Amino acid sequence: MAQMGRPRTFDRQAAVEQAMFLFWQQGYESTSLSQLKASLGGGISAPSFYAAFGSKEALFREAAQRYLETFARVTECLWDEGMAPRAAIELALRQSASMQSEPGHPPGCMVALGCMSAPTTEHAAVATPLTASRTRTRAGFARCVERGMASGELSAQTDGGALAFVFDSFLSGVSIQARDGVGYAVFDAAITQLMRVWDANRVPG
Repeated sequence: MAQMGRPRTFDRQAAVEQAMFLFWQQGYESTSLSQLKASLGGGISAPSFYAAFGSKEALFREAAQRYLETFARVTECLWDEGMAPRAAIELALRQSASMQSEPGHPPGCMVALGCMSAPTTEHAAVATPLTASRTRTRAGFARCVERGMASGELSAQTDGGALAFVFDSFLSGVSIQARDGVGYAVFDAAITQLMRVWDANRVPG
């Protein structure tokens, strides 16, 4: 009797999460197939890997999507029209800084660090979802500033583009600082100071 193939010995959803953590820590190009196989557990062979995920690139895209649907949601409040714009910016900054510095996963943000995940032209397209997410967050900050100006909270003389860039640049920098071991308490205090930039542009009264 022909021997049946060995059933999968790994949980696919858990495997994608483990791959996400590895890509988050090392980036796409720096992560090898052997490292992925080892992180997935169950002694998965190369043929089984390709049968389950198709390719390293396909697995990265799936892992990136998992990140965008979970950890990256911390900045979605930027698009909540029901929140005051200043409050939405502050919440996005604090939630993201907290997530990036908490234990249980790699430090920093997979989206922010995505610019170096696949830096060569050959693989640049694989990081497109992360690039799109950075663009969306940048637009979210701009939208909040626009709402602040439209409501009359911010002065008409406010340089809206520059103000939005201040918040977006700070958030991008959090990833590097988190990788260097900076804790949330430092980020928390810095965000309090940063929000004074918004207050400096308020209409007096």
